[in-house]
Amino acid sequence: MINLKDWEAAYLAGIIDGEGSITLTRIHENEHRRPCISIASTDLELLEYIQKLTTGHISKKKNYNPSRHLNSYSFTIKNKNNVLNILKEVTPYLRVEKKKKRAAWILEHYNKVTKRNGKYSKECLKRKMDFEEGFFNL
Repeated sequence: MINLKDWEAAYLAGIIDGEGSITLTRIHENEHRRPCISIASTDLELLEYIQKLTTGHISKKKNYNPSRHLNSYSFTIKNKNNVLNILKEVTPYLRVEKKKKRAAWILEHYNKVTKRNGKYSKECLKRKMDFEEGFFNL
């Protein structure tokens, strides 16, 4: 369980507002989408700090022109429980309306439409697909 201090949650919300995204992604090709928080930056120290606060993974992006561009990194949180916990903490501080709506949508609907065993009846699968469509239409 991740417990951020209020100022840490507000700081992280600012980073997500500015450089991050809240989305639904697939880890494996034939699975349903799951919530994901990602932040791109050339500041590795910033991403390492966020990683210590939240968990997650940092990867280096390919730099095709090192003489003209700084190295760039991507930080992602894909663990469902960690994403939901972090969204609960940062949502009150988000200022970008689309990101705030996306966070609220995930928090309100994701667990209701997601089966733990991944097996969906036709009705449940329709609710899951409607959830995803609603998310991407925000």
